[in-house]
Amino acid sequence: MHYLFKGQESCTANRAPFPGLKGLFVLPELPIIAIVDDDASVRTATQSLVRSLGFTACTFADAEEFLRSPRMSEASCLIADVQMPGMSGVDLQRVLCAEGRDTPIIFITAFYDEAIRARAMKAGAVSFLSKPVNCQTLVECLNKALNRRR
Repeated sequence: MHYLFKGQESCTANRAPFPGLKGLFVLPELPIIAIVDDDASVRTATQSLVRSLGFTACTFADAEEFLRSPRMSEASCLIADVQMPGMSGVDLQRVLCAEGRDTPIIFITAFYDEAIRARAMKAGAVSFLSKPVNCQTLVECLNKALNRRR
């Protein structure tokens, strides 16, 4: 299923029909994974991977869009690009921390910088991955992040 909410945010989820009742869907409490990246192809690929794992995936083209979204408070995990126009992923992490939010963050970047990685990890990031991201590594990071929330 595909859901489109206010703004450009896009959420998709896998839903299984309730056995024996045609047309009705069970709406389990799936973890919501927010994906914030200015590169549409990265958002789409990451969203597809997240959905294939059975999670709900919401995508955002920039940090500001995520911060304005009602999904911000529902996100079980955030996958964010480090370098984006406007607010960077690390700046987004700072804002979330300042608001007292403890959403686990997995950073991805095409421009690896050890100093930025060290700051992000010190501030509580789950991981800091280089693009292109290895799918198995991202799955392991998601498991780590979601287990951190329990």
